[in-house]
Amino acid sequence: QVQLVESGGGLVQVGGSLRLSCAAASRSFGTYAMGWFRQAPGKEREFVAAINWNGGKTDYDDSVKGRFTISRDVAKSMVFLQMNSLKPEDTAVYYCAVDWTAPWGTSKMANEYEYWGQGTQVTVSS
Repeated sequence: QVQLVESGGGLVQVGGSLRLSCAAASRSFGTYAMGWFRQAPGKEREFVAAINWNGGKTDYDDSVKGRFTISRDVAKSMVFLQMNSLKPEDTAVYYCAVDWTAPWGTSKMANEYEYWGQGTQVTVSS
């Protein structure tokens, strides 16, 4: 069982930055891959970024490449999403998630993640 708590969301203007954090309550934090997803009103949950168990591999959706950076701090059992140059279309609830069964990978498929946080709202105003 892994409990995840996201924080860092808020209201920001176009072009601004936010840093999301995800704290994992687990003794085995360094043994699984992590991902960030987002869901805007009326839309499906979509992949944003993922990082493998040791941070050696990352992957991003094309819509955020060059603007967002995923990282992890194993000692603190935390994953981060640095979001720069934010756009109105980045507005959504952001979720972090754990991929327990494929720690070496960076899956883009939401159904391959077993544990989810409660989400944090990001709103980008124009």
